[in-house]
Amino acid sequence: MAITRSVCVTALLLTLSSCSGGGSEPSIDMAPIDSSGSNIPGGGVGAPESPSATDNDMPQTPPLAGTIFMDANIINENDPSAFLTIRYLGTAQRQMFDRRVGWVIAEPYVFEASYDDGLFIEVQVNAEFSEDEAAVEAARYAWLYGQLPTLLRQGVDTSWIHRGVFPWGGGNRNLLVHTGQSERYLRDGIVEETLVHEATHSSLDEQYGTSAGWNAAQMADPTFISSYAQDFSSREDLAESFLPYVALRYRRDRISEELAATIEQTIPNRIQFFDGIVRDMYPLQ
Repeated sequence: MAITRSVCVTALLLTLSSCSGGGSEPSIDMAPIDSSGSNIPGGGVGAPESPSATDNDMPQTPPLAGTIFMDANIINENDPSAFLTIRYLGTAQRQMFDRRVGWVIAEPYVFEASYDDGLFIEVQVNAEFSEDEAAVEAARYAWLYGQLPTLLRQGVDTSWIHRGVFPWGGGNRNLLVHTGQSERYLRDGIVEETLVHEATHSSLDEQYGTSAGWNAAQMADPTFISSYAQDFSSREDLAESFLPYVALRYRRDRISEELAATIEQTIPNRIQFFDGIVRDMYPLQ
């Protein structure tokens, strides 16, 4: 069962046409709690944790609550995607993380999504969907993943898709989606922004999250870009900071001068750090 680019785009746009909207302030049930529990080495999705007493506590108040909410137009449904095709491979046994129950051994529908920069993502859709529903969901997210720059897809091998109203997740070389939560992200126009955050966990955290250069940039900046980054500085600061970096360097014409100035003044050393490591930002440039 092959699904071409046009089928995927049609399915996505039908959904987006009834769900557009601006950003909003985070509430408890929409907070992007996506990071690792202590039982998962090296990051990933798992149980939320409380802020650590040892996390960096800078004196200035962060200007934002959570960066996925700062602007809904950094990436939008009209932007290009590197997505090429998606191919149905059948069902197969896989280990998946499902926020409703934790880690499970399941037999999802398995699809292979291909991208025009040579990357692939195996999309695993929970068997609670019908086969036809699974095909639509897999195509829908495969297109969205293609809007992420190559840099952020290089660390994504798989995606888990489940029902349920639970935050999306990143890490474990995976993108976790709960489709009930998707409706809320779509309503607020922050699907693409949330995926940038989650894919940063998958592709950049392991290599850079505890690096000397990143730690030095954190300490040199006046404060954190968001309260979420500050409260969970050891696991969320890099992902919270990368989306503002993307906005500043690749979509500056879409954000206000006030927001651009806030980013530049709040995290100048983090911005400089990203300038030194960022490459392969197609299709954003």
